[in-house]
Amino acid sequence: SGHVQLPPPQNVTLLSKDFDMILTWTPGEGSPPDVTYTVRYESQERMDKWIKVPHCKNIRSTSCNLTCVLPNFFVKFRARVKAVSGRLQSPWVESQFKEYHLDVELAPPVLNVNVKENVIQVNASFPLAACVESFAWMYDLDLWEAGSEDKVSKSIFRKNTLTIDTTAFRGNYCLSARSSIQSIDFKHSKFSQPVCVLINHKG
Repeated sequence: SGHVQLPPPQNVTLLSKDFDMILTWTPGEGSPPDVTYTVRYESQERMDKWIKVPHCKNIRSTSCNLTCVLPNFFVKFRARVKAVSGRLQSPWVESQFKEYHLDVELAPPVLNVNVKENVIQVNASFPLAACVESFAWMYDLDLWEAGSEDKVSKSIFRKNTLTIDTTAFRGNYCLSARSSIQSIDFKHSKFSQPVCVLINHKG
């Protein structure tokens, strides 16, 4: 047809990282320096209807966060991306299908530990897109004496703050937690970096 096409984006991948669903790609070989990208998605509820993603139109970035764009976290969807430069366009390149709830990769929580007399308060949090805050995340928390392999306490909690009675503990103790979600099977993140505190220390 005589018109030149732009090289299409490569390695187009829908990936889940730390609770988000993100489309990533790499520039096609020989792409011009001014190339931009436009992304659309379709869900299995409405096949062949490719929906625009306003914040990923003519972007220079090689990724697009689709987490809060998804109308339904329990339906498979896929995305596609094309390169644009001036009046030239590349063909669309499609990702594989993913479903947020099944495929989401969890991040370990960040622990904030507050030592008081005979109790410690543990606050667990992670940066979470507002649209997925309603999911029933849980945290598994381990507590052990520093230098020992034995867990002195294992807790599972849904709220963000947990209070542990430490009347019986004395010395240096460490805490670590992971986030989990019940989807078709039970999913969890890696455990967070341990936080160690002195408990009931009569210095």
